[in-house]
Amino acid sequence: MQQGLSQGLEQGLQREISLVIRLLVGRFGPLSPELEQQVRSLTIDQVEALAVNLLQLDSREDLERWLEELR
Repeated sequence: MQQGLSQGLEQGLQREISLVIRLLVGRFGPLSPELEQQVRSLTIDQVEALAVNLLQLDSREDLERWLEELR
């Protein structure tokens, strides 16, 4: 049962990441493989924060700065 719960949480995270990436591509155009990998490596809390802040980012450079601030 625990394994099923963990698997469900991981699938939910991957769906949320995919949605955020689609939104970023719609806003800024195709992402570089490096930038996409940075987004894919975020935790669930970081993905949710990015989703909330997405409309405040005006450029790909703003996105890169936002991701850099997480480190």
